[in-house]
Amino acid sequence: MHQINPNKLLLSKWTSTSPQQKEKHFIVSQLIRDEENIVIECILEAVINKHQYQLPWQALTSTENWLQGWK
Repeated sequence: MHQINPNKLLLSKWTSTSPQQKEKHFIVSQLIRDEENIVIECILEAVINKHQYQLPWQALTSTENWLQGWK
């Protein structure tokens, strides 16, 4: 499990451990915050084709699915 500060996720780079449709490398392009300004979700953008995916930021803590940086 990665220890992540959600406020520092913006523009961070991630590698999927199980790429789908050649989408392996991602960048956090946006943070979604609640009314109390707490990060609840993030938008990951695939580098290869610019497709965007919204997921809870806690999903990035799973080393089974995500590696920090581009590997």
